[in-house]
Amino acid sequence: MKYPCILFDLDGTLTDSGEGIINCAVLALEHFSLPVPDRAAMRVFVGPPLRDTFIRFGVPEDRVEEAITVYRSRYTTVGKFENFPYPGIPEMLEALHKAGHRLFIATSKPEHMAVEIAEKFGIAKYFEAICGATLDGSRDAKEKVIEYLLTRCGVEGAIMVGDTHFDVTGAKFHGIDAIGVSWGYGEVCQMEQAGAIAIAHTAEELQTMLTAP
Repeated sequence: MKYPCILFDLDGTLTDSGEGIINCAVLALEHFSLPVPDRAAMRVFVGPPLRDTFIRFGVPEDRVEEAITVYRSRYTTVGKFENFPYPGIPEMLEALHKAGHRLFIATSKPEHMAVEIAEKFGIAKYFEAICGATLDGSRDAKEKVIEYLLTRCGVEGAIMVGDTHFDVTGAKFHGIDAIGVSWGYGEVCQMEQAGAIAIAHTAEELQTMLTAP
């Protein structure tokens, strides 16, 4: 097979976590009495590291950790489960697993939370490893998460699947091809500009791309 190892982003790729993430980000912005944009503008909180996005929305750099603490006060109890798998994802993962692909998650979400979410929705069993960010921010950029995964798991012949240009550039940093998905929270044009080799519009289409000889 062309890609024996497949790395998946989590938020916006396997599960639609937007509701929980946005609700928690709103709470943090309100904590600082900052303007809260409409929910369409808040979609950018899904995927990238929180530290970078909070600064973009006006949180002072020296108070970003406070914003993250407020965010996580709701996310760790409620927000992480305001979430659901996208249509066709469990079936696709089962098919890829049965076909012999090694499957992994590479996410900028804190690792223990990613594990809890994958377990809640019954998809953790398909993954050889679930690799995510650290709580202290030392490993939250996608290229750092992928580096950690590659080192930990001895991955060769891999491809990355994600919904933002961060997934594409993080993979390219390590010489890995990437496929973008259009159903998440990133912009298709940005993924294409970053070098995605293809864009999938359904889980079924993605499965076909990943299993092509």
